[in-house]
Formats: sequence, C-alpha cells, structure tokens
Amino acid sequence: MELNTNFKRHRRLRSSYSMRAMVRENHLRVEDFIYPMFVVEGSNIKKEVPSMPGVFQVSMDLLLDEVKEVDDLGIQSIILFGVPNDKDEVGTGAYHNHGIVQEATRLVKSKYPNILVVADTCLCEYTSHGHCGVIHNQDVDNDESLKLLAKTAVSQAEAGADIIAPSNMMDGFVRVIREALDEAGFTNIPIMSYAVKYASAFYGPFRDAADSTPQFGDRKTYQMDPANRLEALREAESDVEEGADFLIVKPAMSYLDIVRDVRNNFNLPIVAYNVSGEYSMVKAAAQNGWINEKELVLEKLTSMKRAGADLIISYFAKDVANWLKEAK
Repeated sequence: MELNTNFKRHRRLRSSYSMRAMVRENHLRVEDFIYPMFVVEGSNIKKEVPSMPGVFQVSMDLLLDEVKEVDDLGIQSIILFGVPNDKDEVGTGAYHNHGIVQEATRLVKSKYPNILVVADTCLCEYTSHGHCGVIHNQDVDNDESLKLLAKTAVSQAEAGADIIAPSNMMDGFVRVIREALDEAGFTNIPIMSYAVKYASAFYGPFRDAADSTPQFGDRKTYQMDPANRLEALREAESDVEEGADFLIVKPAMSYLDIVRDVRNNFNLPIVAYNVSGEYSMVKAAAQNGWINEKELVLEKLTSMKRAGADLIISYFAKDVANWLKEAK
C-alpha cells in the first residue's frame, strides 16, 4: 500500500539532545530552590532523620558548615525549622527573642548575608501538644493563636529573617502578621504564605524531623481536605487580599492541578512544597534499586515547574544543584 504521509512530523524537534534542549519549555535552575534545614539545641549534633535519608537535624555549632555547602552549590535560599528541647502549651519558644530559629537566623545572616533566610512561622514545633496554635476545649483557638503568630513573625524579622512564611492555616493569619510587621517597622519584609496547605498523609517524615506530631486528634479542622479544589482558590484569594507576597501550595506532587489553578488565577510568585513524604518515597525506592533516582527526581520537579511553580521548596535541592553542575 502507498503510505499517506500527510501528517505532522513532531519528532523533528526530538531528534537529538541539542534539539530537545533548544525547544525545552520548562527548566530547573538552582536559583529556583529553597532548602529546608532543621536546627536543634545542643552541640556537635548532626543526626540523620531516620525516615529521611540524607536530611539531618543540626545543632547551632554545625549549622554554618551546612550553610556553606548550600552556598557553595549556588542555592540562594533556605527555610529554617527549629526543634527546641523545651516546649509548653503556648509555644513560647516560637516567639522568644532568643528562640532557636531567631538565633539560627542571626548566625546565618552574620556569616552569609547573601543567603535568603525564610523563617517558618508556626507554633507546632514549640507546643507540648503539637498543634499549630492555642488549645481551648481540645480545639485550636483561631484568634488567640493569631496573636502569638504575629509575635513570632515580628521576632523572626527582628532577628534578620528575609521572608516570613506562616504555615499554620489559621483564618486571617496573613492580615494579622502583615499588620504586626508593618507596625514594627518591617514594611519591606515579604510574606510567603502557606496559602494552600492540605491535611496530607505526606507529612509523616517531616514530623519525625521537626518533632511536631500532634499529641491528640489531627489537623483537619485547620488544614484543607484533600478532596477540595475550589476551596484552594478561596484560601489563596484571602491571602492575596490580606497582603501575601508569595503563595505556597503544599504538598506538590499530588496537587499539581492546584498549582496550575493558583498559577492561572494569581500573579504572585507560586511556590510548590515538595514535602517529606514525597522525598522519602523516592529515597526508599532508590535504595532498593527500583528506580533511577536522578531521572525520577528531575522529572518530578520539572512537573512542578510545568504546572506553574516559580519556586520549589525541596529536600532534594542539594542533589539537584549537584546534578545541574554536572550537566554543564
């Protein structure tokens, strides 16, 4: 039979590596990444998180070694999580002027002023009950929690944090924090809001790293139902109206449709949080020889950029930075 060749030749643009690189629509850059770091009290501590191979809890005296590695790789942003020894009902360590994140921020900024320090602004790592706010009658009191979150944000800004990242999902948290920052003279400090944060099963390994597992109940009364899509737009819209400068979608991998929805509806920088469970699954599969880790990670993170993310918070940031260097 005579072949009808009246069809489009899409493969022309896939014929070689150079051709594919020329027409590639989305790219990963080291500048796109924010690397999470867990700071603990004590000295000479570098403890690997059992459920997160390659991720460590680090004491203050070793923190700068970790930051130097990040800086040498060209990663320009880190997000700090504190793991204190002492906790109480109202999370005092979160907003104490000499809290662990505040002290870590001062140290990093004194030695690496070029590194952007993002301060995670929440109470769960500092409360004895593990919830993200003040507890009344076995429930998180939204408005009482806002007062403490505002204090936390101001103390972090005073310590030198470049960006405040509230992750608590209280109603009105962006407005209250914005007003508190402005009143304290920090009008130029941006808010990277965890605008769309789902009550996800993907957070398990993080709770090992940050010692933040709730001691009772769960977080489903303040984090979002994974079944909901339109609610995400309502949440993001509120944060934009209240003064957010960045919008985070968390988790990322199972919520790429939400990343795209938020990208299509808002013009602020969009941040995808490639969370701990997403990291640990890949690491476990790689350790068993079931996958090609490098190829899978790069594909997964590229999908987040393709969905509309401008920035990615990821525990893979150092790995990716090394892979991108090798590719040059």
